[in-house]
Amino acid sequence: MDLKAQFEAAVAASKQLTERPSNDILLQLYSLYKQATDGDAPAEGPSNMFDFVGKAKHNAWAALKGKTSDACMQEYIDLVAKLKG
Repeated sequence: MDLKAQFEAAVAASKQLTERPSNDILLQLYSLYKQATDGDAPAEGPSNMFDFVGKAKHNAWAALKGKTSDACMQEYIDLVAKLKG
């Protein structure tokens, strides 16, 4: 199975986890997914200063700036495999 197919399988598996991951793990999954699928985060984050969740998501994604899509896909796959046990 190629990396893209493994990544898509991991995305599907992440939605079937028996236990809800912590917020930190959810942010990690989100940022890896966004970097793998969309590339670097836009420079500007959410403009609403009270959008704490949006800001946290943007910051987590922006922290991966420059990381390749393939590297993020592999990290996502590995993290989901770890969460599945």
